Amino acid sequence: MTETDAAPQRWYRTLDRTQWRALTAANLGWLFDGFETYALILTAGSALRQLAPEAGGQSAFHIGLTIALTLLGWGVGGIVGGIVADYVGRRRMLLTSIVLYSLFTGLSAFAWSWESFLVLRLLTGITLGSEWGTGTALVAELWPTRARAKAAGFMQCGLGLGFFVASACWHFIAPLGPDAWRYMFLLGVLPALFALWLRRGVPESERWTKVRNRRTQLRGQDELSEADRSYTRFTLGQIMVDPRLRRLTILGSIMSTVTTLAWWGISTWVPAYVGSVAAREGHSAESFASTAGMIYNVGAIAGYISLGFLADRFGRKATVLLYFAASLVLTPVLFLWTHDLALILVLCVVNGFFTLGQYTWMPVWLPEFYPTHLRATGAAFAFNAARFIAFLGPLTAGTIIDRLGGYGIAASALGLVYVVGILVVPFCPETRGRQLPES
Repeated sequence: MTETDAAPQRWYRTLDRTQWRALTAANLGWLFDGFETYALILTAGSALRQLAPEAGGQSAFHIGLTIALTLLGWGVGGIVGGIVADYVGRRRMLLTSIVLYSLFTGLSAFAWSWESFLVLRLLTGITLGSEWGTGTALVAELWPTRARAKAAGFMQCGLGLGFFVASACWHFIAPLGPDAWRYMFLLGVLPALFALWLRRGVPESERWTKVRNRRTQLRGQDELSEADRSYTRFTLGQIMVDPRLRRLTILGSIMSTVTTLAWWGISTWVPAYVGSVAAREGHSAESFASTAGMIYNVGAIAGYISLGFLADRFGRKATVLLYFAASLVLTPVLFLWTHDLALILVLCVVNGFFTLGQYTWMPVWLPEFYPTHLRATGAAFAFNAARFIAFLGPLTAGTIIDRLGGYGIAASALGLVYVVGILVVPFCPETRGRQLPES
């Protein structure tokens, strides 16, 4: 009898304290990532005005460049962090990444020029990226099959919570003067304190511990079977050598690129867009931008959690297709076809539900593609490799906005990328109800 054939029982009653601790750690780590990322989105304009007042009419391009470098660093750090997590453990890598990105976030507050700010943002992105793959692997390996997608939804909602907290903090910090953006980054040091709890309260994955022991046993042996070589070969190389894993990695990376390129190239401009509409009507651009960010992320949090429940109920394929299709439609509805400020704010909720909420498909689906000894590497590669393409999104959008003077055309053009996601999803395996692969 399989786990899914057992007598019906409420999913949360099957969990123990260890599993909840792992989820809490991954959720809080992602919450801090979300705070740091959205703090940049909200404060980049203020930082630009102080550090590079000569930018003038090229402000959107400079902001896009700053976000792009953070995203590029995130891609590099994410892939490296996933690889390291498969060798040194999920818990240790999670702890290391949180401490390092807290350090570089705090240092960003002391940038003395736009160039120094860009360098610090790149380093912050590198250290920030290594957290997601580690937390995703840890939660997937500790939670049972029937609740794994739900756990991924709760973990991923930490990003939206972090975005919401950043928006709320900026609402009160923004009026404090030209150095307000520095105060936001100083708050980013606080996650380092969380690492103290992480050292004692979060267990290591037993699945990974068994893999470590097997690697130790195989080390130094001359004759190995192909199955044994998959444990001793460099993890990133193994997911490329194995035909099945290579195909899954390509498919996952394409879908990840769709989600990431669209969000960073389109949805990061939602606060600025709403602020511009509010300014034309005589309202405070900063206040409405902050409000829009909070409202957008309320929808996103609901979208994160809902995707996990929907994926367990209707399957991975149907749920991801729904989110991609809805995002394709909602992008021009928000940026081109709606002009009433109150209705725009309502649409921010719905748009956030699908465009940002869709990120949950990654911690739900990607860990189910790979065996334990390759899971963090594979999931982190598919999640983060997309950033080497997606970092062009903010640059492209910023350039279009500067040259054409509007958000609508840039958003609608980049939004067509969702069509690619809709075409790719049917080629992925349906993994609902299946145990995590071990080899």
